[in-house]
Parts: sequence; structure tokens; C-alpha cells
Amino acid sequence: MTQRVELATVMDRLAVDGLVTEYAVAVDDGDWDAYRRLFTKDGRADYRTAGGIEGDAGQVAEWLATSLELFSMRQHLIVNRRVRFDLLDQNAGDTALLRADYINPMRLAGQDAASTAPDFVCGGRYAFGLLRTDDGWRLRQVVVDEKWRRMPQPRRHTPATS
Repeated sequence: MTQRVELATVMDRLAVDGLVTEYAVAVDDGDWDAYRRLFTKDGRADYRTAGGIEGDAGQVAEWLATSLELFSMRQHLIVNRRVRFDLLDQNAGDTALLRADYINPMRLAGQDAASTAPDFVCGGRYAFGLLRTDDGWRLRQVVVDEKWRRMPQPRRHTPATS
């Protein structure tokens, strides 16, 4: 590899990493317009393993907007990012596959306002399919593979003593 190719690869890795970070921020902040802009025109997302839907970015953004109203706090952590660049029409590096693990602590809305601790936590793995476009890297596909979740424990009623 020449230094120019190595520099281009580093720049692409940074751009792809930034796009995945923007994805997490858009979901956590509920910025559904930003979420939609991260995708290609034909981009799709699949949240079925997490109890969600599969559809185009607009459909999924609407579903997320409604579903995530249940949570007053969301903090999406996407880690262990592994990226591979592939060929598209003989052009090296125009597509990428990024696999990453996630952990997602959330706080149910309407719970004890004094507490900020999450009471719902899930984790799993993402597969992001990315495409280089005239507007930069965009998501062509997002697939969520939820592997575990911890639900709130039922509150135990303690009888009052006199």
C-alpha cells in the first residue's frame, strides 16, 4: 500500500466511525430527522430481535419515536467496532461492513424522579452496511441482534408497621 492509500483508508475509518457515533446520538437524543439523514435513500433498518420492526429509515424512525417515549433517559454505547471495506463496481472501499457490540441502559419514564439509575438495560451486536455516496458515507442497512436484556424488577410491597 502506498501512503496515499493508507491515508485514505484511515480517513474512511474515521468517517465511518463518526457516522456510527452520529447514529447513536440521534437515537439517544430522539433526533429522528438526523436519524433519517444518516441513511441512503433506500436504507433500511431491522430491529426485530429487539421486539421492533424492519423497514425503511422513515418507517423505523417513526416506530423508534413512539417506542422510545417510554424512556426518559437513553444512553447507547457502541463498542468493539470492527470495519471491513469492500468493492462496489470495481472501486475499492466504496462499501463497508461495520460490526459492533452495544449496551443500552435506559430509564423508564414516570419512575422515581429522584433516581437517575437505569432500570432497563439491553445489549447485543449491530451490523451496519455502509455506502460511500456523493454526500459522504451513509447507512444502507442496520441490523440489530439483541442478545440479552434486563428488565425492571417488580417492586415488593412492604406492609406498614405500626
